[in-house]
Formats: sequence, C-alpha cells, structure tokens
Amino acid sequence: MNELIRQVLALVPTGAEGDLVERLAGAMHAAADLVGLDGEAADRVVAATLAFLRRRLEGDYDIDEFGFDREFTEIVYLPVLRPLYRRWFRVDVRGIENIPAEGGALVVSNHSGTIPVDTLMTAVAIHDAHPAHRFLRPLGADLVFGMPLVGEFARRTGTTLASQDDAARLLAAGEVVGVWPEGFKGVGKPYSERYRLQRFGRGGFVATALRAEVPIIPCSVVGAEEAYPRIADLSSIARLFGLPYFPVTPTWPLLGPLGLVPLPSKWIIEFGTPIDTRALGPEAADDPLTVFHLTDEVRATIQRTLHALLVVRGSPL
Repeated sequence: MNELIRQVLALVPTGAEGDLVERLAGAMHAAADLVGLDGEAADRVVAATLAFLRRRLEGDYDIDEFGFDREFTEIVYLPVLRPLYRRWFRVDVRGIENIPAEGGALVVSNHSGTIPVDTLMTAVAIHDAHPAHRFLRPLGADLVFGMPLVGEFARRTGTTLASQDDAARLLAAGEVVGVWPEGFKGVGKPYSERYRLQRFGRGGFVATALRAEVPIIPCSVVGAEEAYPRIADLSSIARLFGLPYFPVTPTWPLLGPLGLVPLPSKWIIEFGTPIDTRALGPEAADDPLTVFHLTDEVRATIQRTLHALLVVRGSPL
C-alpha cells in the first residue's frame, strides 16, 4: 500500500472498526489487482474508498434537499454499475457534447426493457463520458418511492418524484434532469413492439423546460429492449401485487433469481441536438399548441434516431 492509503488508515478509529477497515483495504487492493488496475490506479481507488468510509463513520457527509448523496453515488453506486455498462452492455455513447458543461438541461428519453435498466445506464453515460462528469437527476414514478428500501435508495442516488414542481426546482438549481415520458407503457411493452414509441403524455416535461428556459435534449437508447425481452404478461399476478405488469421473459420466472440477469445486448445511447427553448420564452408554456408541437417534435426525433441506430448497430449481441 502506498503512503496515501497509510495516511487514510491512520485516521480510522482504533479497535474492531479499525481492524475491519484495514482488512477491507487489503481485500479491495487484491480485487483491484484482479480486474487489471495498475498499482497507481488501484491505490487511488482504495484510498478514495477508505476516505469515504472514514467520513461515513464520522457522519461527515452532505445530502441535498431531495435526499441526493453525491459522494455515495460517485464512490459506491456508479462503480457497481460500471461493469454492466462497460463489459456486459458495451455501451457506445454518442453526442455527449450536447449535454451542457454547466446549467440546467432536460434529457428526454425513450423507455424500454421490462426492468428500467436504461435509466441507470444513461446516468452512467452522462457522468463517465462527459468531461464535466455531470450527475443525471431522474424523475421517477410513484411506484418507485412506494417500494420499501428501493425508494430511499433511489433518492440517495439522485432520483426525485416525477412532479413539475420538483423538476422546476432541480432545473433552476442547474441540474441535468432526466424524464421518460412513455412511463410504464414504454418499459412494459411486449418484445413484438420493440422500439415503437408509446404516447408522450400531455407534454408536462416540455412546459417545465419552457418555464425554466433550459434546453431539451432528445436521448435515444438502443439495446434495452433485448436485455429483458417481454414475451408475456401475467396480469392477474400483477394486480395481486399492485404492479403495472408482471413480465415473462425467456429466463424469468423459469430460472428463478437467475432470470433477473439481463441478456448481454449491445447498447448505443445517443444524445441529440439540444432544442433551445429560450427563443420561445417562458410564456410559451401556457400555449397548449406550442407545447403539443414541441412534444411531438421531441418524440419524432427520438423515433427517427432509434431507427437509424438500429441499422448502425446491426446484431443486438
């Protein structure tokens, strides 16, 4: 271990906790070596993780008014998702320069895949591929926050309830907000309807962006449809548990918990040319015709891009 790690360990409380953390440091170093990180990179990862644990033990960390814990997201959450992002789905990110380096922006994406892993992969793409390493603040459905543990974890990693008030506050604070207007209609559609966009609702997301005078960035995700292809829906079981659907895929529920492992599809995430809302002015948010046309423009852009990306990708594997 290098001097940086030794300095961090020196700050850990003595006794059982200190011994546990020191053992953990050795295990993390061995794991870093196993995945191929060179000595210097491994030392940085281990030192950052130990410093994170020390601050947690001391209660020295911040959570914003929405429950978002930036440090937890960066040190724990995103690293857990990266193997899936880099090795399993092999995500190809395009148009990342269309995400502004600072200030508010609204990312509007298609939604698919039975289990909404597309939300997670889009968050990794924006953080890791962008030079400014920006965080995506997704807007989640009521169901997410009604689930034990899941709702609290979602808030801690940046998700906020899908309401226009919360979206407006996040955009005013200069955050990159993500919205998936298809909702459960998109993520729960059968495999036979893959890459066919569902309705985008009444355009509430467009009105919010107009009032905040932030750019709208169409986002098109290819690959999620093949990760969990839904071939049937056990609607009676879904009603029993209060779920929008209970999917049957080629591996679930046949293989039990193993059926929750996604298939290794090849992904492309493309962020399109931003739509500037400032020229229209915030008063345009109260014009139903303007909101409708802009909503339709965003939807049509995503649909065209999906068709083009499918041709570029070729085989889903």
